[in-house]
Amino acid sequence: MALVDTKMVSDGRTAKEIFEEVISNPARKKFGFGEKLAIVNVDVQQAYTRTDMFKTAYETDPKQIDYINRISALARSRNMPVIWSRVAYKGDAGDAGVWGTRTDTEDSLQNIKYDSERHALDPRCEVEDDDLQYTKRMPSAFFETPLASYLVWHKVDTVVVTGGSTSGCVRATAVDALSHGYRTIVPIETCADKHESYHFANLTDLQLKYADVEPVQTVIDWLEAR
Repeated sequence: MALVDTKMVSDGRTAKEIFEEVISNPARKKFGFGEKLAIVNVDVQQAYTRTDMFKTAYETDPKQIDYINRISALARSRNMPVIWSRVAYKGDAGDAGVWGTRTDTEDSLQNIKYDSERHALDPRCEVEDDDLQYTKRMPSAFFETPLASYLVWHKVDTVVVTGGSTSGCVRATAVDALSHGYRTIVPIETCADKHESYHFANLTDLQLKYADVEPVQTVIDWLEAR
């Protein structure tokens, strides 16, 4: 019996080229939308969005926050939940766990303190009083947060994940959303990362395994049709 060659592929293509091939495959079955979605905006905070203020910030699509605001407004207008997570820690970073042990500089993750400039949501974010807001400690917006019970109470079956970084907290949140049984959508233009390679490699992995990675217009169209 001949063994199938299962060696890792190394063909010189960029992460973006691989993503474009994967996303254009019409045969790939989608999870699709259910009946009610929630928009989960992950860590759209100044530490990661204000490239004019912090070296930890990044920009992929300059209209990222505009798109986030648009789909969030559409969801609200259809009585669907909008959620904003942020990350921060107490003064001694004792709640950061092992995640906060790799570095210790003013730019380090565990040195994002409550109510600091780095903790603040980007002022371009259009947040309403009835949106759920909370601070998390770990990558996923689900881990030790009120998110899971909130989605159950609101009878949500579809989670749309936006924010940053694509390779970090967006990915972790999308994987947890699927693990909790939700149809999971990641709108391409609403996510950002520090490097093109990380961004597109993780969008590819999400599309292949955990989520429907879609143009943001797909989410807009679905919401406008409700």
